[in-house]
Amino acid sequence: MKYPAVLGVDDVLPMLDQFDTIIDARSESEFALDRIPGAINCPTLDDAQRVLVGTTYKQVGAFEAKKIGAPLVAQNIARYIETLFADKPKDWKPLVYCWRGGNRSGSMALIFAKIGWPVVQLDGGYKAYRAYVAAALENPPLLDFRVICGTTGSGKSRLLETLESIGAQVLDLERLAAHRGSVLGHLPGEPQPSQKMFETRIWDKLRRFDPSKPVFVESESKKVGNLRVPEAVMERMRASPCIALQLGRPLRVQLLMEDYHHFCADPSALNAQLDHLVQLHGRARIETWQEMANTGRMPELVDQLLVEHYDPAYLRSIDRNFVQYPKAETLALPGISKDDFVAAARHLHG
Repeated sequence: MKYPAVLGVDDVLPMLDQFDTIIDARSESEFALDRIPGAINCPTLDDAQRVLVGTTYKQVGAFEAKKIGAPLVAQNIARYIETLFADKPKDWKPLVYCWRGGNRSGSMALIFAKIGWPVVQLDGGYKAYRAYVAAALENPPLLDFRVICGTTGSGKSRLLETLESIGAQVLDLERLAAHRGSVLGHLPGEPQPSQKMFETRIWDKLRRFDPSKPVFVESESKKVGNLRVPEAVMERMRASPCIALQLGRPLRVQLLMEDYHHFCADPSALNAQLDHLVQLHGRARIETWQEMANTGRMPELVDQLLVEHYDPAYLRSIDRNFVQYPKAETLALPGISKDDFVAAARHLHG
């Protein structure tokens, strides 16, 4: 094969794991929004340089813009070779891409090939990759989903984590979305990814699953925080067999106190989230709950939220959205210790 080899997504993505390094040559802001899984960012033009070159292109012309951009691209690529890639052997096989597979990745791929590395450049770049992922999520693989259902605080997320730790296949949408899936589910200090990044994470998980083995997933709603679960994936989940996880309410309160301990330390953050429930419960009820938070009555508050908000909402939606829930296998947890979840996971995983 002649290098740099320019290959399309249909050739590249099935062998994505065979590349030694995946290099995203776009700017840092483009990379932050979404990228091919496992990619590292080596901008041939950073954000400020792109603005400079783009402004010159619009105000002066393409020739002058290229004269400014070319030395910047050369300097950046040289720096990466001297620092990141100086120790790479002759058979090091990188994949390089940019927005459309044009000048930015082409320049890097050409220099790599001149050095002697068997570099592959992604034809169509990130834009072609994104179209591939979007199409793949419209027709996801036929997987044997097993949906973990249960009221808020029943330990669904902990069970998924435990299942994964013992080798089961798990699609943890809340973890991929960096959100616990409820009005109080924002994770402190961890912003949610972009919608495109969320979809990339889902696609990357789905492509790695063995279709002959079950995939455990939680009974999510269509949105996890601000992010939407792809519709076709949601439809597959909602048509799948269910497992009804059961845990006594006092233990659910205890589990939620552990999982949401940050609200105990900062009641103002909890109260800001409770404001979103005014339309459902009225200002008077919300102010009562906020006063409980301010005076340290957190267990009582959590219990009331379960009884008056979360449990009714769950019972209204579960039968309607998950058609096999009436036939669900019941799995009762005796406690919330690590051993309790390991025993439950082993029962499901076999």
